[in-house]
Amino acid sequence: MNTTTTTRRTYESLSEAAARTGMSIKTLRRRIACGQLTAYRSGRIIRLDPNDVDHLLARIPTFPIQ
Repeated sequence: MNTTTTTRRTYESLSEAAARTGMSIKTLRRRIACGQLTAYRSGRIIRLDPNDVDHLLARIPTFPIQ
């Protein structure tokens, strides 16, 4: 018996990504247009990979206060 598991890729809409990250839909569309964010289209529906959206966010380094 073969018990291989497959993981399904998940996608989110522009409005879901905007709500989750606090970015505006317009900002996400700009990132798609300039090539910073990959989007997937099926007909009129646009979907984003949540991992790709998360990579737009950069961590700001913190420095110890003395």
